[in-house]
Amino acid sequence: MNPLPHGAGDPSDWVVRWTPLISPHGQVLDLACGHGRHMRWMQSQGRHCLGVDRDSAALHTAQAFGEVLLADVENHAWPLSASFDAVVVTNYLWRSLWPHILASLKPGGVLIYETFAVGNETVGKPSNPHFLLRPGELLASCQGLRVVAFEDGFLPDPDRFVQRIAAVKPLADATTLVAFPLSA
Repeated sequence: MNPLPHGAGDPSDWVVRWTPLISPHGQVLDLACGHGRHMRWMQSQGRHCLGVDRDSAALHTAQAFGEVLLADVENHAWPLSASFDAVVVTNYLWRSLWPHILASLKPGGVLIYETFAVGNETVGKPSNPHFLLRPGELLASCQGLRVVAFEDGFLPDPDRFVQRIAAVKPLADATTLVAFPLSA
């Protein structure tokens, strides 16, 4: 059986869980969006998406769920100057993009990030350490954000080691409170 192409299956449970943090009708950047599974989810929840990927065939599918931008962010300049109410990244790691990802968040914007971690090399791909988060790396990369949730560990079906975070960029006015829903 052939696995689904990158970004064509159901949305990540992590993304679904933390979507309520994003402003209703908010603008979402889905970086390395693939076929747009998270764009599809965000659109169904009333959010507006921009999906960025270097795979034109995948973007052909993703464009049904929002705007798309064909861009090779690993080998060319960061193509965006806009800021977003949320940035979603799953199953993707290119460390030199961290400053751009964080700068793409509006004050009060939400970062939902989930990708592979060290340990994954024992159960499958990716196994190259360049594409695996080191212990504590995701937390360290999000310094300056308010961490709402963080996990680092093993997930089954398919077996994988991941780190994932939901974090919010502080508002310019520190006296404004933001409520974060707690789930059971």
